[in-house]
Amino acid sequence: MREFVATFHTHLSALRSCNALKKVGIPNARLAPVPRKLSSSCGTCAFYQSEEPMLQCMDADFEAVYEKVGEEYTLLHQNEE
Repeated sequence: MREFVATFHTHLSALRSCNALKKVGIPNARLAPVPRKLSSSCGTCAFYQSEEPMLQCMDADFEAVYEKVGEEYTLLHQNEE
């Protein structure tokens, strides 16, 4: 199982995305403050574990999705909108 962090431009987008992740069967999705190593417009991120980044669950106003390995974060997808 891989660990991911999604960042957002707004708190509402973070909440919508976290709820969408839970709805498709990712019960460990949770909102948290953004780690200092990452930046985010709203300061809220979603941590979750899955086999894939689950981009289809991200609200249109998400900022980026990172994979977390240990204490390191690798950018997987940057939203261009």
